[in-house]
Amino acid sequence: GAGVEAPTLVLGCDSVFEFEGRAHGKPYEPEVAVERWRAQAGRQGVLHSGHWLGLVLPESGVGSGMAAEAGVVSAVVRFGAVTEAEIQAYVATGEPLHCAGAFTVDGAGAALVDGVDGDPNAVIGLSVAWLRRATAALGQDFTRLWEPSNARR
Repeated sequence: GAGVEAPTLVLGCDSVFEFEGRAHGKPYEPEVAVERWRAQAGRQGVLHSGHWLGLVLPESGVGSGMAAEAGVVSAVVRFGAVTEAEIQAYVATGEPLHCAGAFTVDGAGAALVDGVDGDPNAVIGLSVAWLRRATAALGQDFTRLWEPSNARR
């Protein structure tokens, strides 16, 4: 297959929301999102974000190699005591349907979250602090990701 010419980082992340001892993914359906919000309003749960960072090494005469780091970063999310009208309006935006736990902290849902105890970036889906540590553990310079050729466009 095709190889890489320089060391290449490959990142994968996904999240699950733990509430009352159960794991909750994305609700997908408005009715499910409303039900979850009715249960979690005024309460708290834990958002777990799983991370995997692979380092693909350039091909050598013997073949190619890879190393990886994996980890989970968790944060407690405290929800406001929201009203039924607020729940209905938020779910109607469509935003919570494709998010673990039926909420975001970087969109409209931020107004319904009273606070986050832990890494707020992990709640968004990527702990940048974990990424920096994992990049270093793989022997790579994290600041290289800030170079213009690697910047988000």
